[in-house]
Amino acid sequence: MKQTLIVAAALIISVASALGWFYINSKPRSPQETKAQDFLVVKGSSASALGNKLEKEGLIKSALAFKIYVQVTGKQRSILAGEYRLSPNNSLFKVVAQLEKGPIEVWVTIPEGLRREEIAERFINSLGKKPEEAAAFRQEFISGTKSKEGFLFPETYLFPKDASASAVFAKLTSTFDKKVDSKMKEDIKNLDYSLNQLITLASIVERETKTSEERSVVAGILLKRLANRWPLQVDASLQYAVASAKCKQSTECKWWETLIKDDLEIASPFNTYKYSGLPPTPIANAGLSSIKAAIYPEESPYWFYLHDAEGKIHYAKTIEEHNENIRIYLNK
Repeated sequence: MKQTLIVAAALIISVASALGWFYINSKPRSPQETKAQDFLVVKGSSASALGNKLEKEGLIKSALAFKIYVQVTGKQRSILAGEYRLSPNNSLFKVVAQLEKGPIEVWVTIPEGLRREEIAERFINSLGKKPEEAAAFRQEFISGTKSKEGFLFPETYLFPKDASASAVFAKLTSTFDKKVDSKMKEDIKNLDYSLNQLITLASIVERETKTSEERSVVAGILLKRLANRWPLQVDASLQYAVASAKCKQSTECKWWETLIKDDLEIASPFNTYKYSGLPPTPIANAGLSSIKAAIYPEESPYWFYLHDAEGKIHYAKTIEEHNENIRIYLNK
C-alpha cells in the first residue's frame, strides 16, 4: 500500500511539474514588446520546424511546448503556408490562434505552360477572391496582360491576399525580365529572330515537350522547319486557336483540348498546319528551360517527333520513319 502511494505521489508530482513547465513556457516571450514582425511559414513545414523557427525568431519561449500543443490539439493541420504578422508579447495560445486565422500573404505557384487566362484563375483561387472580387480581378488581369502572353514568368510567388491584378502581373513581368538575363538578351541580338519570336517559339516548345532534355532538340527541329519554310505543324498552337475561339466567355474552359480533324481547317494564324511561320504571339508562358532551348537549340538530324502514350518522345529523320512511329506508338 505504501509503495502504491509513493508511485501515485511521484506520478502526481511528474504531471504537476510537466503542467508547470508547459504553463511557464506558454507565457509570452517578451511581454513588453508590442512591435509585430513578419513570420514566414514554408509549405510542408512540420510542427518541429515551425516551433524551432518561432523560438529562434523570438516569438515563443519553447519550440517543444509549441509542438506538444499543436499536435495534441490537432491545430497543426489548420496552419497554412504564407506570411504572418506575429508579436512576441502574445502567449503561445494567441500565437497559434493567429496562425490558425490564415496568412496575410500566401504562396501562389504558377506552373509552366499556362495561358494568361489560366494564370488569372490560379491567382483568384489562391488569393481567395470572393465572386465580386474575382470578376473585377479577372477583367483587370486579362485587360492588362493583353500583350504580355509569354512574358508572365511561371514561378512560386508570395502575395498579399488583397493583391490587385496590376500588382500581380507587374511582378510576373518583372520576374521575366530578371530571369531572361542580359547575356541571353545580348545573345538574341546575334540570332535571326527577335525576343518576341523566340518567346513564341519557347511557348510552343513548353507545350510540345515533356522533359528538359528534349526541349533543345525539339526547338532545333522547329527552327529547322522554319528555316526551310516548312509549316511547323504543332498541336499546341492550334489548341490555342481553338480555345481562344470557344472560351471567350468561360472561366472554366478546357484550354488544351485534344484536337479533332475539323480543327485542322480553322482559319487562324495560330493554325500552324494551315499556315507557315511562327504564330503572331506566344501561346503560353514558358519556363526558363524552354526559353533557353529556343535561344540555344540543339542541332540534330531529326525533322519529326511524337510522344507515345507513356509520354516518351520518338524522333524521326524522314516522313517514312515518322509514319512508322505513328503506326507503332499511336495507332495501337
